[in-house]
Amino acid sequence: MMQIIGIGLIAFVLLVLQKAIYEKLWNRDLTAAISFGVPSIYEGQSGTLKEVIENRKRLPLPMLKVKFQTDRHLMFEDSKGSRTTDQYYRNDVFQVNGGEKIVRTLRFTAGRRGYYTIKTMDIVSTDLFMTSLYAAERQISASLYVYPKIFDSSEFKRMLQQLNGEVLTKRHVLEDPFEHRGIREYQPTDELKTINWKATARTGELKVNQKDYTALHSVRIFLNLEDKGILKKEAAVEFAFQIAAGLCAYFLQQGIRVSCYGNGVDIVNGQPVSVEASSSRSQLENVLRALARVDTAKDTVDFDTYFGKRVLEEAKGTINCFISPNAPADFVELLEECRKRGMDFVWFYPVMDNTTEPVIPDTLQKYIKIVHWKGTT
Repeated sequence: MMQIIGIGLIAFVLLVLQKAIYEKLWNRDLTAAISFGVPSIYEGQSGTLKEVIENRKRLPLPMLKVKFQTDRHLMFEDSKGSRTTDQYYRNDVFQVNGGEKIVRTLRFTAGRRGYYTIKTMDIVSTDLFMTSLYAAERQISASLYVYPKIFDSSEFKRMLQQLNGEVLTKRHVLEDPFEHRGIREYQPTDELKTINWKATARTGELKVNQKDYTALHSVRIFLNLEDKGILKKEAAVEFAFQIAAGLCAYFLQQGIRVSCYGNGVDIVNGQPVSVEASSSRSQLENVLRALARVDTAKDTVDFDTYFGKRVLEEAKGTINCFISPNAPADFVELLEECRKRGMDFVWFYPVMDNTTEPVIPDTLQKYIKIVHWKGTT
């Protein structure tokens, strides 16, 4: 009997002792980090999220839970231990020995354009006999840009070529719009047929011919994302971002200066979209980053208040490209004023499958181009 009591007493002392040790040391020299594999991807593409756990002390951790949450539009392949509501909640369990480092890579698909962040993570551990739980919160900084798809279709290209031709004809420009005006470095959005193989062989880097679209010196893209109707057009609004990306990519390929403005609110700074004109190699990414950060869950700012004056500022060789999936009265009035002033502009109207085309005043019919969605949401 005394032997049993003695063993029980020793076990109790060990239990209390190890509990005290774990309570004091479990979190010491323990690092936990989360990071995205790349800073940016396009919607529909796959990405990775890396979890790194390192226990630099000798004390083993029989169970370590890592908990974090991110947006539900990042769709993970391995959903074990997770749940999805308005957010995606992840709960991964590790067993970490003393001096061990564990790296786990989670794969996901970006289902929607956006700017996604993970700012905190919770780590939970136990003592050796799993009789007590210990928790801590870690501040982290993991972020990912998901760019809108760059919309491209044969119908869309014909619209842009027609637009170029209309501007050339209106301004009586005699230069051949297909004449080469120089050579520049290859960009991922360039077509293979534009590659200048002689210049490529001479420099050792891919070079492309730059066409002489001298009638257009600058293109201004205006996004009106107002969607206050009873039936929301969320899919059409997202399609509007893709059209904006397509316009930007197309005109930058021609060496034309592009600017982009929109009444959607930036999720980081709370301001409407404003990317000033440039034709630099980084301009496409500048626009895509700005579009990714628009939070459509927030109310849009008044389009006319923010951009009405800018719209009516006319610059030679500039055309205004409006994108709006709706036709609010004040926006239509602004376009009517552009028409009366003889300004060059076009209204790209996104139309999804099984939706009716817009009712537009007759005076604006020739300025509108219906863009039909191609693909899957």
